[in-house]
Amino acid sequence: MTAPRILVFDSGLGGLTVFREIAALRPDASYIYAADDAYFPYGDLPEATVTDRVLSVMSDLIEEHTPDLVVIACNTASTIVLPELRARFSVPFVGTVPAIKPACALSQTRLVSVLGTEGTVTREYTQGLIRDFAQGCDVNLVGSTTLALIAEAALRREPVNEAAIAAEIAPCFVERDSRRTDVVVMACTHYPLIAEHLTRLAPWPVTWLDPSEAIARRVADLLGPAAPDAPSGPRRLIFLSGVLPSSSLQDALANYGLE
Repeated sequence: MTAPRILVFDSGLGGLTVFREIAALRPDASYIYAADDAYFPYGDLPEATVTDRVLSVMSDLIEEHTPDLVVIACNTASTIVLPELRARFSVPFVGTVPAIKPACALSQTRLVSVLGTEGTVTREYTQGLIRDFAQGCDVNLVGSTTLALIAEAALRREPVNEAAIAAEIAPCFVERDSRRTDVVVMACTHYPLIAEHLTRLAPWPVTWLDPSEAIARRVADLLGPAAPDAPSGPRRLIFLSGVLPSSSLQDALANYGLE
C-alpha cells in the first residue's frame, strides 16, 4: 500500500501541534506543512479576506502537491472556509473547530471557557456549537489578540511575556455560585505551543483541552493505520511568503522532523 500524502495548512506555525499528533499515528505518510505567514494571523482579518486567500492558496497547493488529504490546522480558517473548501475540491478535508462538545462532556462544574482569537469566539459557527453541544454548561467565550503572536515568538525562542499571557487568560477563570471554571478549550492551534506557561499562570488548576489528538484520530480513521514497520515519510515545510526561517526557528522545526 502506498503511503498517503498529507497537506497540513495553517496561517502560521500553530498547526505544528496538530501535525505532531498526526505524524505520530501515520509516521509513514509524506507531509507538506504550508504556513501562510504572509497573512498571519488570520484572526485579525475580515472573513471575506480569509475566504479569498485560503481558496486561492489551497487551489495552488492542491495542484502542486496532489495530497490525498488536507488538514486545516487553524480554527479561524476552518470556521470560515471549510464548507466551501469541501464543495470546491474533491480531496478530503479535516478541519479544526472549538472543542465545545468534549469540553462540556468533561466539565464537572458546568463552567467552561473557550479561549481563541477574537474572530473565532465571535463567529456564528462557534455560537452554533454552543447551542448544539453545551449540554447545560455555561460557556464563556474569551477572545485573545496576542496569544498566537506570543506562541510564535516562543517557538522562535524569543522571550515570553508572561504578564501578557496572564492578562489574556484571566477572563477564562470564572467563579459563580461556589463553582469555578474547570475546563478551558484551546480554540487556536497556537496555544498548545505555550501550554506550560498557560498551566503555570492559571489562577487555579483546570483542564486545558487540546483537540490535536482528536484531529489526528480522525485523519487515521479516514486513511487507515500505517503498515507495520513502514519507514518514516518525508516532511517538508513551506512558508508561503517565501521567507526562509531563522536559525533558531530551524532548530525548533528540526524537532518535528521538518525540512
